[in-house]
Amino acid sequence: MNTVWQFATSPTIRFGRGCLGGLTHCLTQRQIRRPIVVSDPVVLSIPAVESVIRSLAQIVDSKQIFAGGQAEPTVATAEAAIAAAKAVDADAVIGIGGGSNIDVAKIVAVILHHGGSADNYFGFDRIPGPVAPIIAVPTTAGTGSEVSHSAVLTDQQARVKVSTLSPFLRPCLALVDPSLTDSCPPQVTAHSGIDALVHAIEALTNRSFESMETDSKAYEGSYGLTSLLAMESINLIHKFLIRAFEQGNDQRARDGMSYAALLAGMAFSNSGVGLVHALEYPIGALTHCSHGEGNGLLLPYVMEFNKPMCAGTLRSIASIFLSKPPEICSSEDAIEAVFKLQKKLGIRTRLRELGLAADQLASVAEKAIAIERLMMVTARRPTLDDLHSILQSAY
Repeated sequence: MNTVWQFATSPTIRFGRGCLGGLTHCLTQRQIRRPIVVSDPVVLSIPAVESVIRSLAQIVDSKQIFAGGQAEPTVATAEAAIAAAKAVDADAVIGIGGGSNIDVAKIVAVILHHGGSADNYFGFDRIPGPVAPIIAVPTTAGTGSEVSHSAVLTDQQARVKVSTLSPFLRPCLALVDPSLTDSCPPQVTAHSGIDALVHAIEALTNRSFESMETDSKAYEGSYGLTSLLAMESINLIHKFLIRAFEQGNDQRARDGMSYAALLAGMAFSNSGVGLVHALEYPIGALTHCSHGEGNGLLLPYVMEFNKPMCAGTLRSIASIFLSKPPEICSSEDAIEAVFKLQKKLGIRTRLRELGLAADQLASVAEKAIAIERLMMVTARRPTLDDLHSILQSAY
């Protein structure tokens, strides 16, 4: 039995409205002189971001801004950003945007320091040492990429999402300024918010660290600290997600969701994500749905499958949504609460609605079960037949 766990996160996290304004000072402290900014046109038009970019004029010119970020970024996107960074001899990378932009920034930081191409580092623990400094500035409340040790790209040729995982990918600084999420449209708020919920629930329900193998694992499994973070994240999401979705100018709700996403990121990047993500990776690559919506759609179906292994935990989740003691809640209550949340947020509930064809389900199952780092940590390890059943239920 494993008796040792460890916890890791970004070494410096600054949280609060207006904290982005301290970016210049943070760069000076770290003696960063030629950063490249990885972002996209929508994010760069946010007034607070525009203001900070202007304040960096002495060290950041137009050539040091890569604005080619996109939702669900491809390997080609990362390669373009890498070329831009090399052209200006960048000494650090600032990722501003959703998790997609931050993930691209992480890959750029790897190549700046170690060379090669993005595909040299796909998988777990393939980065040989520290990378160029990464500063993460999230503008959505969901992915937790600002504190995670992973980056996800889409391989368009293989039509699958590929991950790079390494302790060296955690940003050295996370600037979480909730005001940057104020302009998020309802759909982005919904998709990113339910993504945070998936992160928290998977972190909470994954296998315990005691039962995990000690060698070559990407994640620790769940333990007390990650469970505390995940439960508080779920509590905040219950309080604030619908408010932020329905009233985008509700600053307290926006602040609460940014905090919830941060806590969920700290939890899952240690205890792991699981079967929801394993299934979403091939589905997202095939349908080009947003990662958050794909995860949110799959969540209740995976909770149903995991129910025999984590009934008590699901009752605790239900108690948050129902405001009742867990002793009088059931696992089914938690699953039903997620379905109700999907409906309120306009999240699609059937895979066919994403454009996935019935004859693609078998391929999805085969690709999902091959993601060993997720199979080894998920609450209930599935067979290929189990995955077929889950996908049929969700179809």
